[in-house]
Amino acid sequence: MPFPLPAAGPDVPTLLLVLAAILGGAKLLGELAERIGQPAVLGELLAGIVLGPSMLHFVDPQLPVLHFMSEVGVVILLFQVGLETDLGKLARVGGAAATVAAAGVVLPFALGFAVAELVGLAQLPALVAAAALTATSVGITARVFSDLGRLQEPESQVVLGAAVIDDVVGLVILAVVNRIVAGAAPTLGSIAGVTAVAFGFVAAALLIGRLVIPPTFNLMARRWSESTLATMALVVLFVTAVLAERAGSAMIIGAFTAGLIFAPTAHVHAIEKGVVRLGHFFVPIFFVAVGAAVDVRTFADARVLTIGGLLIFVAIVGKVLAGFAAFWFPGRKLIIGVGMVPRGEVGLIFAQMGLTAGVLDAGLFSAVALMVMVTTFVTPPALKALLGSSGAPPASGGAVGELVSDA
Repeated sequence: MPFPLPAAGPDVPTLLLVLAAILGGAKLLGELAERIGQPAVLGELLAGIVLGPSMLHFVDPQLPVLHFMSEVGVVILLFQVGLETDLGKLARVGGAAATVAAAGVVLPFALGFAVAELVGLAQLPALVAAAALTATSVGITARVFSDLGRLQEPESQVVLGAAVIDDVVGLVILAVVNRIVAGAAPTLGSIAGVTAVAFGFVAAALLIGRLVIPPTFNLMARRWSESTLATMALVVLFVTAVLAERAGSAMIIGAFTAGLIFAPTAHVHAIEKGVVRLGHFFVPIFFVAVGAAVDVRTFADARVLTIGGLLIFVAIVGKVLAGFAAFWFPGRKLIIGVGMVPRGEVGLIFAQMGLTAGVLDAGLFSAVALMVMVTTFVTPPALKALLGSSGAPPASGGAVGELVSDA
């Protein structure tokens, strides 16, 4: 059944109706998901499935204007993550978090690539599918810890520190995979080069940005309103994202770096307030568009379900095993491993990139999206069960919560 939208794109009234359906569906199902103890992102994905070609045929994820808005949503989402990441607190989490993070990238990637090749996927689709397993959703895990008042416990701090490191490394992997998908030869030298560019850009942007941005915004704050500061921060965000892409990295690396630049400034809360408002519009469009790209009819294909099931299995096993990597840590390692399981928004960014580049077909994209949704769905109840049986008194949520994003 064809989409009810003109081939040349919708007129303004039709587009407004599509946006109304996207935002209304995302918020309604997002609220419903939270009412039953699940992250809002699951509801937003389900809204996309309902509104997309699988069911109502109302949202075309390939529509250029929606694709543009989705890309803006991703940039804003990663900017928010950067704003809420405190590098000082992250460094103080210690070697346990770094060890868990390293294992949390290597194990799922290796297991995912092995499974992908086992089922006969070509090298590029196998690479994208494996890369999607490396991320960890900071927001989802932190929400559970916060709800139970356990953000300050050692296990929680290790999980949150490792999850932030995983997302940073995951973004670098995404930049590497993006270059390979674009045609760069997947040699050790090319991978090392892209990795060096990504880390080099982050380091240079942080150095220059933290020298220039604080005094500049302090000067502007004497004459300008908070809303103007937030707008100027968006200018810096968009320019940094473009510079990262022009430097051979990825726009989301630039967006995340821009957030890191503003995170320690005196105006971060004013900037965050303005950006979050904009994010309430653009970020749900990204998640709905991702959900709309999932064709549920592909789940009738035994191969798609097999690949999805295997990816789910190695996604869970790889992260749970990573929780035991810091063998000297005295806390409950199973809590750490389970806390690392949800893939959330960064995993979806990997899947969407693979689909847009034509590396993943509809079936493989659905399999990867199924993995993201299942790992995101099973983690909150599993963590609640483990934390409820830990026997430790709840601690009040506090500074570690500043590491996370609820986007």
